[in-house]
Parts: sequence; C-alpha cells; structure tokens
Amino acid sequence: MKRILALVLSVAMLFTLAIGISGCGGNEQTPASPDSSAPAQQTSSAPADTSTPAPEVSDDPNVKVLNLWSFTDEVPKMMDKYKEIYKQRTGQDFPYEIKTTIIATTDGAYQPALDQALASGGADAPDIYCVESAFVLKYTQGDAANYAAAYKDLGIDVDRLLKESEIAQYTVDIGTRPSDGKLVGLGYQATGGAFIYRRSIAKDVWGTDDPAVIKDKIGPGWEKFFQAAEEVKQKGYVMLSSDGDLWNPVRNAAEKPWIVDGKLYIDPAREAFFDYAKRLKDNGYSNDTTAWTDAWYADMKDAGPKKVFGFFGPAWLINYVMAGNSGGSKPGEGTYGDWAICEAPVGFFWGGTWVLANKDTKIPKTVGQIIEWITLDSSETGLQYFWANGTLEGPGGTKDTVASGAVMKKSDGKLDFLAGQNMFDVFVPAGEFARGDNMTQYDETINTYFTDQVREYVNGNKTKEQAIADFKQLVADNLDVIVE
Repeated sequence: MKRILALVLSVAMLFTLAIGISGCGGNEQTPASPDSSAPAQQTSSAPADTSTPAPEVSDDPNVKVLNLWSFTDEVPKMMDKYKEIYKQRTGQDFPYEIKTTIIATTDGAYQPALDQALASGGADAPDIYCVESAFVLKYTQGDAANYAAAYKDLGIDVDRLLKESEIAQYTVDIGTRPSDGKLVGLGYQATGGAFIYRRSIAKDVWGTDDPAVIKDKIGPGWEKFFQAAEEVKQKGYVMLSSDGDLWNPVRNAAEKPWIVDGKLYIDPAREAFFDYAKRLKDNGYSNDTTAWTDAWYADMKDAGPKKVFGFFGPAWLINYVMAGNSGGSKPGEGTYGDWAICEAPVGFFWGGTWVLANKDTKIPKTVGQIIEWITLDSSETGLQYFWANGTLEGPGGTKDTVASGAVMKKSDGKLDFLAGQNMFDVFVPAGEFARGDNMTQYDETINTYFTDQVREYVNGNKTKEQAIADFKQLVADNLDVIVE
C-alpha cells in the first residue's frame, strides 16, 4: 500500500478477518450503482445498528461533484476501478466529478484540515472521508463522531451485509458510534496480526517450521513466548529485533482502554510491558533496535548483530516492509522465501483505514453505494476481492488481507515470500482474536508517552515507579483526562 510506503520513507506514523460466522450464502452482488439500490430484505441481525431497516435515500439532482478526503491516494485510486465497473454495469459514465483532497498525516496536517472542512460544511465539505487507526475513534466515537452518517442512513443494508461478508468484529466495534449504536465506519483492509518467523531458524531450534507446531512453541501467552526466546537464544539467535515489536500485541491485548469513566487507567496487560521490555534487553532476546530505523530493516535480511527469529505484524508488514527489506525479490535471495506465519501468543491488530460519510452529504445514495462497494461487497466485483487477489490494477499485483472473511475464504493468499503458505489461513482467524473495544481517541498520544517512559526504565535512566509517575504526569498535563 502506498500508505505504508510513504510512512516508511518518512519514518513517521504507521499506518483492518472474520467474525467467525460460517456458511455464508452464495448471493454475490454486483457493484452498487444509482440505478440498482433498492434496499434488500433484512434477513439477519448484526452486532451493531439493528433497530431499523435501511431507508430509501435519494440524491440532490443539482449536485454534480463528490468530495473525497484522504491521507493517501489509496482510496482515491479505488475510485478508478469503481467508475470502470459502473460503466460496465450501466453503460454510462459515472455521473459525478470526484474532487479529491489528499493531505498526508506526517506533519499532523490532515486532522485539523479535515475538522475544519467538516465544521464549515457547504459545497466543498467532504462527502466521503478516510481516517486511520491512530485517530479513528475521534471520528467514530469521539469529538468528531457527530459529523458521521450512519451507514444505514445511506441506504446500506448493514445487518445482512455484515453477516454475508463476515466482517472482522474488531473493525465493527471501532466503527460503531456508542451514542446511538449505529455503524458509521468500516475498513477494507484487515490488519489482524500474526507472528512472522524464519523457517530456517525454526528448523534449527525445534526441527520443524510447521506453523501448527511453532504457534504452540511461542504461545499462547507471554510466558511460553519467553521460554521460546531462551531456546532461540541458546542456538545463537535473537527472538525479536526490538521491544517495539512486542508493544503492538501487548497494547492490543488489554482488557480495558486507557481511559475508564474519564480517568486514566493502566491495564495490567499494558503495565507488564515494562517487565517484558526489560526482560528482552537484559536477557539478550533482541538486537535492541528501534522500529522504523535502518537497524530494524537490516534485521529483516540478516544484516544485524544476530539473526532475528521473527516479527509481529499484519499482512501489510509482510508486503510493504519486510519483502522490500529482505535482501531479495524471489525465493533463495536474501531471506525472501524463508518466512512463515503462525498465530501470535495474543490476538492483536495494527493499523488500518476506516471509510466514513458526511451526515450532511447531498448525495447519500451515491455515497452509500461507493462505501458499500469498498467495505461490504463480498462479490468478485467488490473492491475487497480485487484487493485480496492483487488484481485491483490488473493481474500480478500485491495480495492483501481484507476486512471480509468471506472474500478471503474464496481467494488465493499464497505468497512466495512465505514459501507458498496461504496467509489467509492464519490471518482470517487472526481477525477473530483482535479487539476493538479497548481503545480511546487519545491512544496515539498516550501510547507515545507510555512507551517513551518504558524505554527510560529499560535503559536504566529511571526506576519503574518514577517512569509510571512521569507517564501519569504527562497525561495530566496534556490531555483532558483525570489522573489519580
């Protein structure tokens, strides 16, 4: 994805698996168009927004421009495919000019500009806008959630499509506005995480690289993971490149969010990261690098002090970071082809983009059809099927995990980088284990404060008690959160 490539190059912020409903019906849908939007009969209930069926909606015939806001060109490029399919289906050109505004998040410019555009309204206001995982809750559940249209109010048959598409539950949780229980945002990419490990090292340590065996060596739970780390160390390797590799699964496994009833809450699962990070360093279980630095990339191709056994991450980490830093482009070159994936010790997700609509859009019918095609269409002409099979821009593109488990179950997820392993076999259940109910709109800031203090402790600059106290003070000084 262009999103990841751009952020890796700028060493900046980072950049969504099934809810386990089997037996999905075979009702494939063609891409929605303004000529084919009659609401389908509601046949099942969904985890959110089940009170009323989707209403009939119509567009203002005087509006001829659709405003799309994003922080990368990813969703805007999807519109090229949508317009192509629209013409194939209707025999007509897409009847709107798509005016795209792209503002990168690297300098913190996107959110203020988007907020101003939403608040100002008018003809130039976004009809569709994209938000990433780092700040998604601000727009779906927090300060800016009132601007978002409920998917059902766009004429989308939410309940039926959530079930048919087998959308990852964590993405539904994140995209549901708690004030009214309505779904206002979904993603198209799944970012449930797995453990990505070296086959050759696994064979050397345990005599096998079978994912079914390795997942039981490294988990479930962190004690088994550290036992495995010691066994890996005894063979002359390190378990991870950096403590940052461990943070993403640790933070997402928390039972409760950072803020509970308006007060800062340090979940025990997150507080344990102090001990995990120190254990990694003190026992020599990592190369003590920092994520998104040259040393971290070097560990992906055996150019670090010691060979690294694995990394934690979703499919985008494989496709857009590890593959390009493996030292090769086909099996046998560098570490390319010497990797596999298995279930992580705990469930987690990392990254993703959610797609929202402005409640004041004058063209809700068209906006709803586009959003449905991106987020809920599980047919072979839906965005997610093209995305999963690497055919959005033609054959031979990058395969990626998608929000729809139904799509991944009928798609080819085999990767040469993984020695032919079908990544969907692992990433579909990975989405089931990920959680979206332990987040707040302040997570991006609070996570930074916390990990900075963990590193102060790990590096011997502060005691654990002082680091926690300083973390609390940072939150108290900079956020509207009660700290006790």
